[in-house]
Amino acid sequence: MGQIVIVAYKPKHGKAEALKALTKTHVPRLKKEGLVTNRKPIIMEAADGTVIEVFEWLSQEAINNAHHNQAVIQIWAEYAEVCEYVPLNTLPEANNIFAGFISID
Repeated sequence: MGQIVIVAYKPKHGKAEALKALTKTHVPRLKKEGLVTNRKPIIMEAADGTVIEVFEWLSQEAINNAHHNQAVIQIWAEYAEVCEYVPLNTLPEANNIFAGFISID
């Protein structure tokens, strides 16, 4: 059974565009490794520039396997260059019943 996750990436100074570009490649790269479903990811941006991504892992086993997959470890290293992971509840939008974000295509 798939597991849908929501992750928030706060860009490092001057790295917002690089973060958006990287996030657009994230799920296709995970798909190549056989770790995610065919569900299209949703990528959006908070008012402060934080990028939010919603995607579906294939299973808990796929999540566990990602921690030992060299391609995934490379992706995570690339994210470390351009952002910090932040909890969703640190975004002001998360305090609204209907949290609204700007779509990133």
